[in-house]
Amino acid sequence: MYTAETTRYQDMAYHRTGGSGLRLPAVSLGFWHNFGDTASFENMRQLCFTVFDHGITHFDLANNYGPAPGSAETNLGRILKEDMGAYRDELVISTKAGYGMWDGPYGDGGSRKYLLASLDQSLQRLGLDYVDIYYHHRMDSQTPLEETMGALSQAVTSGKALYVGLSNYDGPTLEKATAILDALHCPFIINQNCYSIFDRTIERNGLKEASARLQKGIIAFSPLAQGMLTDRYLHGIPEDSRIKTDGRFLQASALTEKRLSQIRALNDLAAQRGQSLAAMALSWVLRDGIVTSVLIGASKPAQILDNIAAIKNTSFTTEELEQIDRISL
Repeated sequence: MYTAETTRYQDMAYHRTGGSGLRLPAVSLGFWHNFGDTASFENMRQLCFTVFDHGITHFDLANNYGPAPGSAETNLGRILKEDMGAYRDELVISTKAGYGMWDGPYGDGGSRKYLLASLDQSLQRLGLDYVDIYYHHRMDSQTPLEETMGALSQAVTSGKALYVGLSNYDGPTLEKATAILDALHCPFIINQNCYSIFDRTIERNGLKEASARLQKGIIAFSPLAQGMLTDRYLHGIPEDSRIKTDGRFLQASALTEKRLSQIRALNDLAAQRGQSLAAMALSWVLRDGIVTSVLIGASKPAQILDNIAAIKNTSFTTEELEQIDRISL
């Protein structure tokens, strides 16, 4: 049976999530990659143990994470049952629904039927009575926003979720959703969106500004731009890269000479700051206090330790920020 390190809370920073009382670690573990049935179960266990031993208390999932869809939740459920169940109350476990999960008209989108049925399925796979945060995974123009928000509210009142979140929403829709959830007295506390040096969408679509103004947290996924904001591709594509082993996300065509030139310049700047490129990229996302936490994905426990180092230096000079903008924009 796994026993956690007694020193696990000494070095991690915890940030208040929006205006709520929930604090999340500055770095959270995402289960988007490396937790499906094609991965090593023993490696999954070691990843979970390593992050928790270093104070990462938040595990982020979705109903469709795999492959196969649902397998990431099933595998975490097994780890909780066999190894980490004693620490359930020290963990924040989140899941989502919104993308296609099962056949037919009720396995996708934002309907009340889909969201509540999916939550029940997720809880069964995880072996839990509740999740800490339940997200709607994407905006759905085919479903009234009131219906989707009402389903999230029912997830809380039923005791199957403690808080709710929204993922991949933009600023204007966030504002409308907030008004509905406030009227329902539903504890909506966080947004999950893509955000990195290479992807500034939430700065352009109003999501970042609205979240700060409305006191809603942000957790950033793909803060390393699918691995481009690391030193991994400075000297070609490694044989074990996801580009070669799993082509669903990052494509080789994304590594243009312009992009590689940007990565090299950012890597040089990171070295001047005494950081790895990955650590600087995570620090940049956390730099202004608006983003609550960054989601990391890791295939090896050693990668996690480098990413955790990001929280040690999230301060940037004006000149450094301007240089990052000149390089990346």
